[in-house]
Amino acid sequence: MDIPSIPLGYWIESSLTWLTSEYSLITRAISRVTQTGIGGLNDGLMWLPPWALLAIIALLCWKAASPRLAIGAAAGMALIWNLGLWDPMIETLTLVVIATLVAVVMAIPVGIAAALSQRLYRVIMPILDFMQTMPAFVYLIPAIPFFGIGSVSAIFATVIFSMPPAIRFTTLGIRQVPVELIEAADAYGATRSQKLFKVQLPLSLPTVMAGINQTIMLALSMVVIAAMIGADGLGSEVWRAIQRLRPGDGFEAGIAVVILAMVLDRLTQSFSKSRR
Repeated sequence: MDIPSIPLGYWIESSLTWLTSEYSLITRAISRVTQTGIGGLNDGLMWLPPWALLAIIALLCWKAASPRLAIGAAAGMALIWNLGLWDPMIETLTLVVIATLVAVVMAIPVGIAAALSQRLYRVIMPILDFMQTMPAFVYLIPAIPFFGIGSVSAIFATVIFSMPPAIRFTTLGIRQVPVELIEAADAYGATRSQKLFKVQLPLSLPTVMAGINQTIMLALSMVVIAAMIGADGLGSEVWRAIQRLRPGDGFEAGIAVVILAMVLDRLTQSFSKSRR
């Protein structure tokens, strides 16, 4: 006896077609705004001479962390400059910064709401499990019909892929605030918003920063993958090296990605430690 298969793929494809046709004006407006932001930030970073931006990054690492990190960041960035990958690195940094900002702005309110509402927590956790276990390449599929080929689609896919850690860590940080402190705030007559902004969020900030750190790392990995749909940057250099069978060029771009990831990771970790 043959059991008919469920046309799940057809339903998903039909839904995407309907969404792209019904909300094309909204997606075009989002695409224009996002492209303007990408172009503005990228042009601003490109306007700075490489040595000036390198000095700014080293100084930031010095102030936020330690002289050792500043020296390492300066050496790593100088190597990227020497390899001729400075412009692709700037393009990758632009995409990571914008995607991270959008993901964090969307994730933190959701995480706060999930921490304060048990019902929402039970609803959102399975959704986050689904988002984190879905293969990264799948997020590129709906990005193309919504925003077309290019950096905007990369931002869309990156935001969806990198949001779950920020939501999870925000929820976890607020839920880990000691009950005694909440009771003390209640005893002093604090309102719900006062408890949130003066007790729960300040105490959970190190955990929230750890979630932002993970979001940055996932955004960087997804931006590299998004080179398959036309995103510029170091990912496109890796993809071009694969297509042309140039392993040396591919490893150079990969090393540049590792350097950028290490600098961003150490910076966000230092911010988290200083807050703690």
